[in-house]
Amino acid sequence: MKKRLTGIVSALAIAVGGSFAAAAPAQAATPAVMITKVYYNSPGSDTGSNTSLNAEYVQLTNKRSTSINLKYWTLRDKSSHIYKFTTNWYLKAGASVVIHTGKGTNTSSNLYWGSGAYIWNNTGDAAYLRNAAGTGIDSCSWGSSGSYTSC
Repeated sequence: MKKRLTGIVSALAIAVGGSFAAAAPAQAATPAVMITKVYYNSPGSDTGSNTSLNAEYVQLTNKRSTSINLKYWTLRDKSSHIYKFTTNWYLKAGASVVIHTGKGTNTSSNLYWGSGAYIWNNTGDAAYLRNAAGTGIDSCSWGSSGSYTSC
């Protein structure tokens, strides 16, 4: 009986124009919003200044064809420093926003964490993006060499 079923399955596969092969695993979908760059080792010698803090940043990019409301989304590091979008904040289709570590005036393309200390470790760290439900959307990690990483 087993031999007969194998023959029937093979004949059926040929009849529908295919071969008897396993399907390839599905690719993971591109996240709606991706961490596209992290500049974790700000340049210059004025360490600790607001200018230096703001040269440390994370860039997020909307990969969809519609705007996405980031209200209640969070960006965090391994030490649980958390940046939270507390109000309606729409990232336009295909657009990017840079979240700087230091203080500044928010615009449509630059947001400011307001921290007086560095967030992203030069010796290696990770950035995690979660949606309003707390579901992980994207992450990016790096080691101890360089100043930035493209994710």
